[in-house]
Amino acid sequence: MTQPLTVLSEEEVAFRDAFRNFFKEAVGPLVHKMDHEQKLDPDMIKSFFEMGLMGIEIPEEFGGAGGSFFLACLAVEEAARVDPSVSVFIDVQNTLVLNAIKKWGSDAQKTEWLPRLAKDTVGAYALSESSSGSDAFALRCKASQDGNDWVLSGNKLWITNANEAGLFIIFANTDFEKGYRGITAFLVPRDTPGFTVGKKEDKLGIRASSTCELILDNVRIPASQVLGPVGKGYKVAIETLNEGRIGIGAQMVGLAAGALDAGVAYAAEREQFGKPIADFQAIQHQLAQAATEVEAARLMVYNAARLKDAGKPFLKQAAMAKLFSSQVAERVASKMVEVHGGNGFTTEYPAEKFFRDSKIGQIYEGTSNMQLSTIAKMLLR
Repeated sequence: MTQPLTVLSEEEVAFRDAFRNFFKEAVGPLVHKMDHEQKLDPDMIKSFFEMGLMGIEIPEEFGGAGGSFFLACLAVEEAARVDPSVSVFIDVQNTLVLNAIKKWGSDAQKTEWLPRLAKDTVGAYALSESSSGSDAFALRCKASQDGNDWVLSGNKLWITNANEAGLFIIFANTDFEKGYRGITAFLVPRDTPGFTVGKKEDKLGIRASSTCELILDNVRIPASQVLGPVGKGYKVAIETLNEGRIGIGAQMVGLAAGALDAGVAYAAEREQFGKPIADFQAIQHQLAQAATEVEAARLMVYNAARLKDAGKPFLKQAAMAKLFSSQVAERVASKMVEVHGGNGFTTEYPAEKFFRDSKIGQIYEGTSNMQLSTIAKMLLR
């Protein structure tokens, strides 16, 4: 008799369950407070480092957990099941910052930064500007060479983890005549003179996650802090974001699963007409439809992550996973507000927060329209 196919190995199940319990116990009681105050709890962040969550893919030789990209996505999913703000905090560290340094960093940069990122340093990824959203390479941030240094000037917007970060990957153009081929990535420590974290955005959702402006006023960076070759920043950005979109897909799957968990629990306890509303077929069908969509989105994300870890092409699968999971997250979160009825419209229950948090999935790290364009190009190539 053949063995049944499984989505996760025993080790992956143990990893998932351990962090599912951890997030429920350590993060769950803080969610409402952090959302209200629009700030992540600093002691909670410290515990993430102690648990190895901030360096899942960092090799053990640099003090990390030595895990896979897939494991990082599992952690992101389980965090979002409790609080999507916490999830994106972990996600940016693992799927963007660490992957960029691991792939493009010099031996000296890896030796300097990977141990710190594993131990106590938060990273941020600064590509977007007022002029460059979906048109990611319409950068105005400028980098001018001065001897052995580079001098950066300009502004960045919508930078996740900016309030907490000690290291920023900043993209600037070294030669505007070359267009996107002048874009270069730089490693900028927070305490660099001339560098300032500006105002924090007041957002609809993921409110505890910091999203800030960055101000660069003649920030001097040694050439040793250029990440990757000069003029190849566009490759650093594209390849890292392609991987990051799988992480956002994992976040949206976790969000949808958390909203569904809340809906199922509420339907089992809320009584109308003398019995729990979960006994009504109309409610049952809504929960069943939501569960089916969450599972489909999860399998798409897992497939893309497995392809990435196997070193196989995953661009189309990553775009599809992000597109679909973000759509599912919004649909499921909205439906669970309805399952909660009037209580779903109040902050006393988690349904409304999941709904608010879901909208960002169709916007950051590539809008849904950009994912559709990517998928279409891959199909027609």
